[in-house]
Amino acid sequence: MGSFISSLLGSSYDPSEASPEDSRVLTFHSAPRWQLHFNSVKETPKLIVIDFTATWCGPCRFISPAFSQMSEKYTDVDFVKIDVDKLPDVAREYGVQAMPTFLLLKKGTEVDRVVGAKQDELQRKVEKHRTSLLQA
Repeated sequence: MGSFISSLLGSSYDPSEASPEDSRVLTFHSAPRWQLHFNSVKETPKLIVIDFTATWCGPCRFISPAFSQMSEKYTDVDFVKIDVDKLPDVAREYGVQAMPTFLLLKKGTEVDRVVGAKQDELQRKVEKHRTSLLQA
C-alpha cells in the first residue's frame, strides 16, 4: 500500500542521491506530483519542511545527512526534497534564489525559512514550529 501511495504522489527514494536513512524524506521529480502531495497536506496543521537543493551544490550535500537525521527524529513533521534543476517552477513559486533553502510550511503557508546550510538554525526552527503544533 505504501508503495502505491508513493507512486501516486510521485515521491521516491533515490539511493544514488541519499543514504538509507533518507527513507522518511519525500523526493519529488515532477511538478504535478508535488502539487498533488501539497494539495493533500495543505489543509493540515502538520509542519512541512522543504529542502530546495541541487546536485551540484556543495553545501546541499553537506547538510543532507543532517536533514535526513531530522526526518528520523521528528516523525510528526513531513520532510521533502525538491531539486531546483528538476522543478524550477516550484522553486520560483516559493522565491528560492540560493541553495540550500529550507521552507517551513503550515496549512500551505510559509511560516519560516532558512537560507544556507545552517543546521542549528534549521533544527531550532523545526522544533519551534512543530512545538507550536503540539501545543495547539
